[in-house]
Amino acid sequence: MQAPTDSPETVDLLITGIGELATPLGDVAVAGSALGRISVRRGVAIACSKGRIVAVGPESELRRSYAAMEELSAEGGLVIPGLVDSHTHPVFADTRESEFEARVAGKSYVQIAAEGGGIRSSLRGVRESSVEDLTLGLLGRLDRFLALGTTTLEAKTGYGLTVADELKGLDAIHAADRSHAVDLIATCLGGHDVPPEFEGRKEAWIDVVVNELWPAAQGRAAFADVFTESHVFGLADSRRMMEAARELGFGIRMHVDQLTSLGGAELAAELGAASADHLEHVSERGMRALAESGVQPVLCPMVPLFLRETQEAPARAMVEAGCAPALSTDFNPGSCYCMSLFEVMSWAALRYGFSAAEALTAATLNAAATLRLAEDRGTIEPGKRADLVLTDLPNYHHLTYELGRPPVRAVVKNGAVVFQPSALPRHF
Repeated sequence: MQAPTDSPETVDLLITGIGELATPLGDVAVAGSALGRISVRRGVAIACSKGRIVAVGPESELRRSYAAMEELSAEGGLVIPGLVDSHTHPVFADTRESEFEARVAGKSYVQIAAEGGGIRSSLRGVRESSVEDLTLGLLGRLDRFLALGTTTLEAKTGYGLTVADELKGLDAIHAADRSHAVDLIATCLGGHDVPPEFEGRKEAWIDVVVNELWPAAQGRAAFADVFTESHVFGLADSRRMMEAARELGFGIRMHVDQLTSLGGAELAAELGAASADHLEHVSERGMRALAESGVQPVLCPMVPLFLRETQEAPARAMVEAGCAPALSTDFNPGSCYCMSLFEVMSWAALRYGFSAAEALTAATLNAAATLRLAEDRGTIEPGKRADLVLTDLPNYHHLTYELGRPPVRAVVKNGAVVFQPSALPRHF
């Protein structure tokens, strides 16, 4: 008499036909020389159930072990973790293409800001918009992020700069998060600029941020942020705002050393920030401070290109110093109107000298780590959230090699197929 065999376990989704699977591994940020160590496998399948990855292994074995409610073929393409964008400004009403034209004609970021452009030019639109209007605009942008493989997005406010309008921005983020496949992590950027009503009274605005905005944003934002530059908020200003936010339980994110070498990286390291972002003008001392403190750099390689600046963040030096960098788009209406982390990975290779493996880690696991989510997502491993991007690329080297074309064949979020080019999202 033949012994009974175990019945296959039922799972929600089985991804087959994978030409190559490329992923970093682990649940902490990867630093230094380990940045480029990824797992590359062929002939494997991925089983997903209840929003999680159940198993990754040889396709023949998974077919025997699992009965899938749905099967999705990767059609021989590359599969990577869902991309994580750890620095964006997606809540706004109006675009600023006129500023782009002004930069092309030779004006600098600081000149445009001094003439009433820049961050302040976005204030009126946000202030005049309803939560519903801001949410609708955000949903449309999220459709495009999703189509480009982004499954988790850090979303900043910062274009309202009153307590009510900053909270309105947070409300729009939460409304979009409830209805869209992309997960949004809210950051209150009350330290983005000094609003025009407080011209010449910067300390008074800082008082509002510390005493009114941060307390009101508790429970609505995971992080607080500040733009640390000499023409906006200096080191003492930034310290006061960030220490107050930290005392209220916010994680700290900081725009630092983007336009000048002010010492913002050192301050971020001292404060134990979740991330220190931009860093085009970071000093060697600042790099060492970040590495020693474990504060992660979030690098935005498309921004100098968009601003027509020549100074790039010294990314390779940061890696050699022992930092664990993340890559981001810094999508915003003024200084970088780019939603594609695929483009960012290519630019990181061309300008920073990142290998394809380093760029992939920086746009997935390390980016998730800056959001305190590395235990949950950013890799393709059993137990992790089933956020996956199926591409038509033949191998992971093409992540940085190929420019200018979205390679996404399908996006899986929480174990469900949420995007395929033949079935565009509702808000696209």
